[in-house]
Amino acid sequence: MAGTGPAMTSVDPTAIKSASDMDGLRSALEEQARTLGFDCIGITAPGTIESAGRHFLEFIASGGHGDMDWLAASPERRVDPRGLWQDVSSVIMLGVNYGPDSDPLAILEQPTRAAISVYAQGDDYHDLIKKRLKALARWLVAAAPSDVKVFVDTAAVMEKPLAQAAHLGWQGKHTNLVSREFGSWLFLGAIYTTLELPRDAAEIDHCGSCRACLDICPTAAFPAPYKLDARRCISYLTIENKGPIPREFRKAIGNRIYGCDDCLAACPWNKFAQEGREARLAARDELRAPSLSELARLDDAAFRALFTKSPVKRIGRDRFLRNVLIAIGNSGEATLAEEARRLLDDASPLVRGAAVWALGQLVERTEFDAMKSAAASNEHDDSVRDEWLAAS
Repeated sequence: MAGTGPAMTSVDPTAIKSASDMDGLRSALEEQARTLGFDCIGITAPGTIESAGRHFLEFIASGGHGDMDWLAASPERRVDPRGLWQDVSSVIMLGVNYGPDSDPLAILEQPTRAAISVYAQGDDYHDLIKKRLKALARWLVAAAPSDVKVFVDTAAVMEKPLAQAAHLGWQGKHTNLVSREFGSWLFLGAIYTTLELPRDAAEIDHCGSCRACLDICPTAAFPAPYKLDARRCISYLTIENKGPIPREFRKAIGNRIYGCDDCLAACPWNKFAQEGREARLAARDELRAPSLSELARLDDAAFRALFTKSPVKRIGRDRFLRNVLIAIGNSGEATLAEEARRLLDDASPLVRGAAVWALGQLVERTEFDAMKSAAASNEHDDSVRDEWLAAS
């Protein structure tokens, strides 16, 4: 990415006398980053995450990544930035604060409403941050001719270890980044450059003896501090998992229909967190605590319309309704059984199977057995048949 011209900016790159004036370039880069809407910036060398790379390989070897095969593909490209681009000399890490304006855990006390992870209640951060990264990269190339590449959760980049190496925060016991200034709520992006820029010292771990993030996890997804088994994580189960949600985790999911904020929200460092300043990342009113009954009625077109520009749209309507039906089954609200009953005839086996489970939680046994008898001759999908049998 070179020769594309600088973005409109309040910082004049010609004010930098030469590319060798790296301290001056660094200062101007920081100012430009904040002008473009980034809340923090740090710089590290590409060879600073060796220990994180080893831990990543152990994580893959343990199978903790579940069905996320893209994580296990070409791990050598992930454990060192030079595996992805051998010419990189500096890694610029940037963060955008998306701190919520209310307690993300409060929605868990409203079982007929849906809990959507904070990061997914506004516009998709990938699009917004990538535009800013490209603008900053153009500015940098104009200020000091060089080659650059930008990444925002779109390539084999270990953003969190790199962010710690660049002093943006540290990976807590829940494996997520924690910032002393922004708590748990930072979106990350990276710019790789061939420039030798001044580096930051790595941030140290400030977790101490705290276990709040580990103890709050509903599914015990942390076998030990700093270790995650994604196969037990509600975010994985509701987003990455393509099949039925394993029965052992369904009750623990509660009303969480897309992701989970429990370990993030429990962190004591959130006492220093600030509400995000980017309006496009703020929660939309219709996604703060939507009604489960209304969500259960979404067809594909309505699903796409509701979640336009949202990361939720990526899982598709069938996986989404699977999650909604699990939440309906956990609601304890008998009136929601009618929504599940209606979806027994859905075209998707994934939806039908979840509807069976939800009804098994909400209706009396005699009524459930009658529905099972009526459905037996019409159901030809083995996974849905298994749901009827398991609920008997």
